[in-house]
Amino acid sequence: MIDESRFTAEVLRMQNMLYRTAVSILRHDADAQDAVQQALENAWKHRHRVNPDYFAPWMMRIVINCCKSQLRLRGREKSTDQMELYGGETPPPDPALADALSRLPIKYRMPLLLHYLEGFSLEEISQALRLPMNTVKSRLRRARLLLRAEWNKAEEAQ
Repeated sequence: MIDESRFTAEVLRMQNMLYRTAVSILRHDADAQDAVQQALENAWKHRHRVNPDYFAPWMMRIVINCCKSQLRLRGREKSTDQMELYGGETPPPDPALADALSRLPIKYRMPLLLHYLEGFSLEEISQALRLPMNTVKSRLRRARLLLRAEWNKAEEAQ
């Protein structure tokens, strides 16, 4: 169980991470804000269920579920020209890299972003995405290969 003050402190610490994750799934600022708000409401209602040691993966799982619910309601993803991968908070290190990331399928993009951008351990990614550890490892490997291929395509096009 997590108390109110710890919940608030953890959410404040994670707020940018939660938003970036929502934007990377929903690809639109307003939708991401709505999903994070819904996730926070859901988490607050069920905060008594969480082990404080696993708060970050638990919270991330709730955000991902809210994003998936929005995608189901929307019926289809918006085009990539409306995408704001980093939510305007941290400019991408290279626009070509951001573009290459945006073209990765979500099942590869999420573990990659959680691990390298948000600093999640493999175990935390496994918990947040509800995937076996070996699946997380293989998706990260595959994501790096796909990202490298996308990067090379961008380099050749220039």
